[in-house]
Amino acid sequence: MTYPRLVWKNLLRHPLRTVFTTLAIALSIFLVCAVLTLPGALDAVLGRASSNLRITVHHKAGLTYWLPFAFVQKVRSLPGVAGVGHYSWFGGIYDEPKNLFPNFAMDPDSVEQVWPDYGIDPAAVARFRKTRNGALVGETTMRKFGWRIGQEVTLRGTLFPVDLAFQLVGVIPAASGNGVVFWFNRKYLEEAMEERGGMRNVGMIWIRAGRPEDVPGIMHAVDALFRNSEAETASETEKSFYVSFFSALNGFIRVILVVGFLVVGAVVLIAANTSAMGVRERVPEIAILKSLGFQRRPILLALLAESTLQAGLGGLLGAGGAYALFTALAAAGKTGGGVPFLGPLASFRMSLPVAAEGLAVALAVGFVAGLVPAWNGARLNVVEALRRLF
Repeated sequence: MTYPRLVWKNLLRHPLRTVFTTLAIALSIFLVCAVLTLPGALDAVLGRASSNLRITVHHKAGLTYWLPFAFVQKVRSLPGVAGVGHYSWFGGIYDEPKNLFPNFAMDPDSVEQVWPDYGIDPAAVARFRKTRNGALVGETTMRKFGWRIGQEVTLRGTLFPVDLAFQLVGVIPAASGNGVVFWFNRKYLEEAMEERGGMRNVGMIWIRAGRPEDVPGIMHAVDALFRNSEAETASETEKSFYVSFFSALNGFIRVILVVGFLVVGAVVLIAANTSAMGVRERVPEIAILKSLGFQRRPILLALLAESTLQAGLGGLLGAGGAYALFTALAAAGKTGGGVPFLGPLASFRMSLPVAAEGLAVALAVGFVAGLVPAWNGARLNVVEALRRLF
């Protein structure tokens, strides 16, 4: 019998034990691969959601402070500015309090000026301009609630004391990286607020520069324009703006990473215990092999290969499963069939190097877990072992 066949036969001596140990390793490697994917995946989401031409301007004191509406027109006159838009957070809730998503009052004319790269159907943009209560809705949000074009939906205001009914006139593609947002005409909100004191502020201003090299100058000019005013501004690139939100996830990712490697450590102990049990059960066989002239080295390698092979199978299952799942989710996101409740996570894609790292971790787990039991088995005293046997 060859060594590979001997190793394989020994793995199948206790099928149930082998299956459960392999699945435990596979689950831990799946978790490790998923966590290792997060940093690169977040960068990919930021890349899709941001443009190197867009700038966001908000109150220097924070996003919860308003800017005077007059600032919008002043920004338009700055050199290098190709388009200007504005956002005002409405905070509307659909149906139940848990159904809160980003919904903003904005200028319909700014869609093509500031967000031309979003790939929104020009016919939908035209309907958005003409329809007083029209709304453009992100593809992910549309799928989540089962909405359709032409449907009327009502959002209950939380920040503003009004409930507004909207007609859905178009979709913002998920491929834009902003598939959860809900845009509607600011004038519609202004009309609803007339009896309650009106609305003279905006939450933030969006600028699209004509050229990438104009961006630093525009940001400096905007902040200089409103310095020492009633509302000083802070300008930053779109990517920098989104990074400030995602940075809150860094601590969470680190915690998940630590937990993942703690799980791997626990699996090492489980695999080591399994390997030790296997060696103890085969003490008589090892003793007979040594009495027949087998040296320590081949016995050590055979026992070590057994635990490493088992871990490798678990690694293939875990890393392969993670790669297949993330690839399928990414493909579904591209074709519009993504998973709504996962949001941006549905478009994460795991690279082959990450899968290879997961497999390498699994092989290391098998080697480390099997090293001590294999060494003890190879050092087994023949006389002592045969005494136990007979």
